[in-house]
Amino acid sequence: MIRPAVKSALWRWREVLAALALSGLGLWWGFASFGIVQWLGWGLAGLGGVLAFAAAQKVRFRPPSDGPGVVTLDERRITYLGPLDGGVAELDQLVQLDLTPAPAWRLIHRDGSQLDIPVNARGVEALFEVFTALPGMKTEHLLSMLDRTPPAPMTVWMAPDHRPYRRLH
Repeated sequence: MIRPAVKSALWRWREVLAALALSGLGLWWGFASFGIVQWLGWGLAGLGGVLAFAAAQKVRFRPPSDGPGVVTLDERRITYLGPLDGGVAELDQLVQLDLTPAPAWRLIHRDGSQLDIPVNARGVEALFEVFTALPGMKTEHLLSMLDRTPPAPMTVWMAPDHRPYRRLH
């Protein structure tokens, strides 16, 4: 009944749509009710707006289609299993995050080891919360880096107590 392209777009934006529906319900209660329900409606509308904004940021991070490999996050450990390579990155050992021209996220450990994860790998959206929780990470900076492909690896984040590390592949 629904065309695949429309279905895919709706699925990609599902969290934003749900938050907007919550906000719409709140607005309805706010305008059509009185007393405590009216105040709950205004609060619900505000909460829905905040959730919609956060979900829209997450959609910008989520790729429109699945690429090579699978990313999983378990107990502060990122695992990437790709068709040709893969590896594990420990969040406690992460000192630098780069975006490569591939485009791929390059996670660099304290010991210099690296893990490259394509930005369109299946499950990569789990990394959004991880990356935005890094100390000093600016969400808008992270998302703006995804909008353009860098000509060379660009550092998106670096641990506050770490010097830049570059290793040739």
